[in-house]
Amino acid sequence: MFTCCYTLLSAILWLAALPFLLLFSFKKKYRRSIPARFFLWKNPPLREGGIWFHVCSFGEARGVAPLVERFAPELRRMSATTQTGFESIASLAPEQSRYLPFEPLLWLWVKPQKALVVMEAELWYLLFTVAKRRGAPTFLINARISDRSWPGYRRFAWFYRRIFARIDRIFAQSEKDRERLEALGARNVEVTGNIKLAQRPQPTRQLPKPEGYLVCAASTHEGEEGAVLEAFRELKALRPEAKLLVVPRHPERFDKVWRMMESFAKLQAWQARRFSQGESLEADLILMDRMGELINCYAISDLVVLGGAFEPIGGHNAVEAAQFGMPIISGPHYFNQEELFAGIEGITIAPKEELAEVLRYPKLLEPTRLKVRGDALERIEKEIRNVL
Repeated sequence: MFTCCYTLLSAILWLAALPFLLLFSFKKKYRRSIPARFFLWKNPPLREGGIWFHVCSFGEARGVAPLVERFAPELRRMSATTQTGFESIASLAPEQSRYLPFEPLLWLWVKPQKALVVMEAELWYLLFTVAKRRGAPTFLINARISDRSWPGYRRFAWFYRRIFARIDRIFAQSEKDRERLEALGARNVEVTGNIKLAQRPQPTRQLPKPEGYLVCAASTHEGEEGAVLEAFRELKALRPEAKLLVVPRHPERFDKVWRMMESFAKLQAWQARRFSQGESLEADLILMDRMGELINCYAISDLVVLGGAFEPIGGHNAVEAAQFGMPIISGPHYFNQEELFAGIEGITIAPKEELAEVLRYPKLLEPTRLKVRGDALERIEKEIRNVL
């Protein structure tokens, strides 16, 4: 009865929204997604008999990629809610990537699949209901309920209990998420950590580690290199063997940053070097002026000062550095990376004005550790394969 009423109400909402949907479909941003999602235009059903992965947008698509790639291409079926999500999944399943239709249309669209695997918080009632009625075991992976969202979930707990009754297996990001999910009626919940942390690029080559304590200023932006240089001077006064490796975020700034570093080195009677000239790291200040070397720099660094957050830019991915376990210092403006930062223990947060004080005594800084089970992807893969 509930499913019939819900489908009817969704269909009425769809009909009422038709004029607005038609209007918005002419906007460039929605020209592809609205016709596909709400009118099934150029959006045929996924071929039956596969593993259907569903994501919302770019972040979820990128996070689920390592799991999807563990399955044969002919088994992959993928859907997304947003345009960025759709563009991201296309490379994982070129012939079997779709926009997820609006809920009442799922009755016409969904074919029987071997499993449905949904990422994070895409809790569409009819998505799970229809897939399950067509014979697919259902999974929710990387599940989370944020502090901001939790009051809303509790307010509509009666509704979410119906959704969770249709989910067979859940893998949560944290113990707090598990407790909240179970309070809403979720069953078979296991904590695996944030699987987005499992997507870690590996070094492409072994750079020669220089003598002494190596500080890597990574992905720096305008206004950050100067603060790092001043802070490094404080460290070098206490540890003369220390070296600073600067890796600007944008290659078009290499020359400008080099001039700054060269001038600073002359004032301190230090040696400065560009990596591209001889590929040596034996200098007081080194500019990494080659693209694609950041992960290789992390692998040999003793400490990382992560740029992009000492100015209001939003921060950068700290997972790539944290996998090596060294101390990491970041500025406070990491608003675009909050989810990833929450999955890392030990990051030191300091404003630009306090960077020198923090960097002066690196032994007081904690090493970083990723909060994800080492076998998280293997565990989820095994559970999915068990139902094939």
